[in-house]
Amino acid sequence: MDEPTAGMAPRERVDLMRLTAQIAREKSIGVLFTEHDMDVVFEHADRIIVLNRGTLIAEGSPAEVRGNPQVQAVYLGEGLVYDARHRDGASA
Repeated sequence: MDEPTAGMAPRERVDLMRLTAQIAREKSIGVLFTEHDMDVVFEHADRIIVLNRGTLIAEGSPAEVRGNPQVQAVYLGEGLVYDARHRDGASA
């Protein structure tokens, strides 16, 4: 699901994610969703993968990801700035 809660009211987001979790449990299936609402992510995900400009920077449980310094730096804006000159080992 690609940003399933985008544009929804808070109560609608909760209802949608509860319904999604219920269906996943009943059908014994996994659900992959991309979401920028961190409340939704941390409340409903069992496993989180974090990308920064297409590069994997963290994966794990919500607690592991929440405590990851690199995730905090990228998403809170503390020090990690994307510089294309340094991508893939290119020299500055």
